Amino acid sequence: MAKDALRILVSRHSAFYSPLIATIAASFLAREGLEATYAVLPKGRHARHMIRDGEVDVVQAAVSSNWLPLEQGESDLPVHFAQINQRDGFFLAGQKPDPAFRWKKLEGASLVADHAGQPLAMLKYAAHSSGVDWNKIECIDAGEPDQIDAAFRAGRGNYVHLQGPAPQQLEKEGIGSVVAAVGEAMPAVAFSSVMASREFLSTDGARSFLRAYTESRAWVQQAPAEEVAATEAPFFPGIDGKALAAAIARYQALGCWLGELEITREHYQQSLTVFLHSGAISRSHRYEEVVVPPPIG
Repeated sequence: MAKDALRILVSRHSAFYSPLIATIAASFLAREGLEATYAVLPKGRHARHMIRDGEVDVVQAAVSSNWLPLEQGESDLPVHFAQINQRDGFFLAGQKPDPAFRWKKLEGASLVADHAGQPLAMLKYAAHSSGVDWNKIECIDAGEPDQIDAAFRAGRGNYVHLQGPAPQQLEKEGIGSVVAAVGEAMPAVAFSSVMASREFLSTDGARSFLRAYTESRAWVQQAPAEEVAATEAPFFPGIDGKALAAAIARYQALGCWLGELEITREHYQQSLTVFLHSGAISRSHRYEEVVVPPPIG
């Protein structure tokens, strides 16, 4: 590995994280003189442990990833220093097109939903915000995202809950149709962010990363979706280019990548509200315990 190689880890791989993917794909890091590696969190590992053990430098995660460890008494946790998304990035797809879809249609229907902590908490809150009785939904846990996709392809569920570009690929193949975006049904939140150790954030590498990331985040929001998709295509083998562009265009329209680079107190508090509503955490956690300003300089 080159001396200046930056080790980037993502908790999930999705077009939703285009601001981070494009730092490599669109050469923003290279212009800062940084090479980079990109990997998905290995099954059974915890990103905070990998940061603590010096295995990775920068991780895509969420402020919520700190809350349960804090409740369990952990210390020396990574800190979150820049926002990636200010909107939920999951979609609902149905078995057929439904231009008149309303969230109330989930009542009495079956939904293959992502049961990971944050996706499920946000989905429940979006349903609540739309006046849906969660207990009237047959919510199916099919496992990991690939298993969720496979279950819906095999005919399970009236609806499926996935990040882009998976539902757009289903649509391209004529297997399903995107009917709703979860982010449209609820307020802006601190959904996903970039985290690192406090030690890393004091380095020149962190400041170089932030300059590249700032340019990348603005570019993926403003550039034509087709251009972003073509640039990121090597990161999405097996995904149709038009499906990838459709997912990126929808994220642009949702405003997922708009807003301040800094994780705001308002968005942080809204995420706390979502998690407290779902019962995923037992108490609030101070902003200063989890978030630090971007290492500008």
